[in-house]
Amino acid sequence: MLAFDDENAGLYSVSQVADMLGVQQAFLRRLDSFDVVSPQRSEGRQRRYSRNDVRLVQHSISLIDDGVTLSGVRRILELEQQLRALREEVAQLKADKAH
Repeated sequence: MLAFDDENAGLYSVSQVADMLGVQQAFLRRLDSFDVVSPQRSEGRQRRYSRNDVRLVQHSISLIDDGVTLSGVRRILELEQQLRALREEVAQLKADKAH
């Protein structure tokens, strides 16, 4: 699999993501410092964002635009992840029960 095909491959720099989304690089660093979006690091310790990271930043921007604080955004993202995991678990239990 090519890195480009991997949704989790760190392909984009801070400046590229900032340009793509029309935000300041400092904003992206702040998201990282609040553990909202934690991009990978290159060997030189530079942030490298995956396509999934970019989607999380977009979602975070939307929440912030709605008035949610960075701490609130982090908590919402955690709860959304828990909800996804629970839905997968329920689906698996239903599939197991059907067999």
